[in-house]
Amino acid sequence: MRRFVALYLALDATTKTGAKEQALERYFREAPPADVAWATYFLTGRKLKRLVASRDLRDAAREASAIPDWLFDASYEAVGDLAETIALLLPPPTAADDRPLAAWIEEELAPLAGLPSEAVRRRLVAAWQRLDEPARFVHLKLITGAFRVGVARQLVYRGLAAALDVPVADIAQRLAGDWLPSEAFVSRLRGEADTSTSAHRPYPFFLAHPLDDDPRSLGDASEWQAEWKWDGIRAQLVVTEHGVSLWSRGDELVTESFPEIVAAARALPAGTVLDGEVLAWNAASDRPEPFATLQRRLNRKSPAPKLVRDTPLVLCAYDLLQAEGADLRALPLRERRARLESLLPPSPVMRLSPTIAANDWAALERARATARERNAEGLMLKRRDSAYGIGRVRGAWWKWKVDPYTIDAVLVYAQSGHGRRASLFTDYTFALWEGEVLVPFAKAYSGLTDAEIRAVDAWIRQHTLERFGPVRRVEPVLVFELAFEGVQVSARHKSGVAVRFPRILRQRLDKPASQADTLAALKALAAPRATGADAAG
Repeated sequence: MRRFVALYLALDATTKTGAKEQALERYFREAPPADVAWATYFLTGRKLKRLVASRDLRDAAREASAIPDWLFDASYEAVGDLAETIALLLPPPTAADDRPLAAWIEEELAPLAGLPSEAVRRRLVAAWQRLDEPARFVHLKLITGAFRVGVARQLVYRGLAAALDVPVADIAQRLAGDWLPSEAFVSRLRGEADTSTSAHRPYPFFLAHPLDDDPRSLGDASEWQAEWKWDGIRAQLVVTEHGVSLWSRGDELVTESFPEIVAAARALPAGTVLDGEVLAWNAASDRPEPFATLQRRLNRKSPAPKLVRDTPLVLCAYDLLQAEGADLRALPLRERRARLESLLPPSPVMRLSPTIAANDWAALERARATARERNAEGLMLKRRDSAYGIGRVRGAWWKWKVDPYTIDAVLVYAQSGHGRRASLFTDYTFALWEGEVLVPFAKAYSGLTDAEIRAVDAWIRQHTLERFGPVRRVEPVLVFELAFEGVQVSARHKSGVAVRFPRILRQRLDKPASQADTLAALKALAAPRATGADAAG
């Protein structure tokens, strides 16, 4: 456990990629195999199901720290993060515990699930007596499923590859899909055990970089394949002799959520892996529905037949990664695309993502301008000679998105952030005018620099009107320009509208709150738009 905590502190203390990679490699070389497996599990974004209720955590912390409730609540409000608050308030440890990470997980954390509250509190207090402050913080984050540290998956892959002397591509492939942390799994990572189950897993997803420059900087437009950038759920479809599985980009098995796609995939030969996008589809217009429609089908393991009928889905396929069991990722895109076109059977559920017929960048710019009419986010640009890589490989694939929607809104509520920002107000709620009333419609927490965050935090502390636990209502004075990717009328939101991926562009120091935008102006952006000429070929 101490070694893992030291790794966490090392990763959290630097923003330098090289330093992070060295810390990971050193840990993976020195830690016991079972610890390597568990550390990889957490560092790649996986988590334990929440083991302890927040009330039990608070009660155990109050008991162990022997402070009154009002002081604990005041400390939590000041810090803003429950794990950090508890780690700071607990008295010094009374004993040491040198058990490795795997032992802590299997002997201390996992047994907490399902225990009565009294037993949970007793075990927590006993554990905290053997952990110092940083270890308590990590321990609490693992328990609550909120463990996060600033390290990309690709860095974890590289650290493991260097420590285990295995190619990065093999590490990434063996970590894809479902797996359980164990010493035996590390043997499989090394290639020392049977890896035949990898046939049932997806490949690591290849990701695009955002294109901010003039696309003409990419050279001849004929060297690029252009497709619509759909706003759906990225997925890989794996067909084996044992059946069909569908995997999300987050390595989650979502097969049961999309039964019509799985049924259609049974027409594909065994040994096939497709990369594509799950979309809600409107058969009448032959176009995708907005993402808000797709959301009705998400996180439902067994959707009711009526829901399946009312919200039909398609898998829009745009790459062929494996055929007849052979890995095709090293082939150039033009060859993979040709084989994909000949492979897909006629099906209303399995569709080929269309390419865009254009001779030059000007034609592609005109096509991109019609993206929103098709419920697309812009264009994907892929080099025709590109292999299918792992993660983000700059230069091969680009996402050329349309300019976001923007609107000027008033800051009305603020809440503390998490991790290193737990002591600052960084999570903001914004509102728009409806007559003489400000109506909250969106939350945003990204877009400001550290200096801007500190300035806004100081202003919030001086202009708080009310407190609701960790939330503060502030004077409706500050105006910010928000950007977002989509807007949809929504009966689930009190404002009557939902925005997609809101973030802060800038503070409008030049604009008083009275001149912020209206809710009616936002709803107008969600109005149906006329459909332009089809540019797909």
